[in-house]
Amino acid sequence: QVQLVESGGGLVQAGGSLRLSCAASGRTFSTYAMGYAMGWFRQAPGKVREFVGAITWSGGRTYDADSVKGRFTISRDTANNTVYLQMNSLEPEDTAVYYCAAGAYVGTMTRTHNYDYWGQGTQVTVSS
Repeated sequence: QVQLVESGGGLVQAGGSLRLSCAASGRTFSTYAMGYAMGWFRQAPGKVREFVGAITWSGGRTYDADSVKGRFTISRDTANNTVYLQMNSLEPEDTAVYYCAAGAYVGTMTRTHNYDYWGQGTQVTVSS
């Protein structure tokens, strides 16, 4: 079993920055994750959950949604089983609950149903 816990959300003014963390745990997480990508998604009220970006656990290759390209950066710390989402130049449209997820193959990482595990989410609110 894998557990994911997000943190780092909060209220920020437009143009500001936040860094989200996703701490993964479980006895065999590092072994489990080697063949998969870790993803970040977000869900605004009344909207479907959308892909934000992902990173491959083994090689650290990143993929970003067009809506956040150039503003958000994903990274990972394999020693501490943690994935980060650095969010810069935040806009009110970025307001959402942000989730991390584990277990998708790179070819299917943009789709929520391809992930095995999800965190509980962390709220990000960007004021104008």
